[in-house]
Amino acid sequence: MLRRMTMLGSGTSTGVPVIGCGCAVCTSTDPRNRRMRPGLQIEASGGTIVVDTSPDFREQALRFAVERVDAVLFTHAHADHVFGLDDLRIFNFRQRAPIPCYGPPETMARLRQIFAYVFEEGQEGGGKPKLELVAVTRPFDLLGERVVPIPVMHGEMEVYGWRIGNFAVVTDVNFIPESSWDSLAGVEVLVLSALRYRPHPTHWSFEESLAAARRIGARRTILTHIAHDIDHADLHVPVPPGVEIGHDGLVVELG
Repeated sequence: MLRRMTMLGSGTSTGVPVIGCGCAVCTSTDPRNRRMRPGLQIEASGGTIVVDTSPDFREQALRFAVERVDAVLFTHAHADHVFGLDDLRIFNFRQRAPIPCYGPPETMARLRQIFAYVFEEGQEGGGKPKLELVAVTRPFDLLGERVVPIPVMHGEMEVYGWRIGNFAVVTDVNFIPESSWDSLAGVEVLVLSALRYRPHPTHWSFEESLAAARRIGARRTILTHIAHDIDHADLHVPVPPGVEIGHDGLVVELG
């Protein structure tokens, strides 16, 4: 049974504040406007699942008390979603076991290229992660839960959203195929990316994400992957009931 979800990071690829930026959001004192790169922790009765390992994963794990990682679900291999992968090794040391990592076949292949030292024989130095990369294209069972990969498009790249029970996360998306809409039917809690107000070639804008949220019809939709265009407390576009802006450290009870 799912217990809770913690939003480890709610920002886009640059993080917020953006380096060198003096805009109102980047200089805001509202802690909700300080956004690490995207990631989630999902706690279930069978163990803990992490969605993506951002470059901020070490800080996220420290700040939000990620005590173990039993599996990782990767959405795709862009830097803001995978560059914290090496920090999984402390969980190997503590748990004394490899960590299975699941994702699209192309993402698994890219991880082997980007982190070649992890998967090659050779000197370990201070240690390296022990990971089992598992390419998936169909639903599978994990830690007592049914996990459903949801193919969506991020520009010309196919990436995965993930559904576990009545919870789903869909990030880095600008098009959802009809078959994937079907996979989102009946979701009660949805984490959905909403990059900025202006259109973007590979991400939905804020209003496009709100339109998708209406179609999916989850009881609670939490927007994430947010750029510094959007001030948490001063929205240019009102959100309807049941939709909210996510923030780092947000905890949602799922069970």
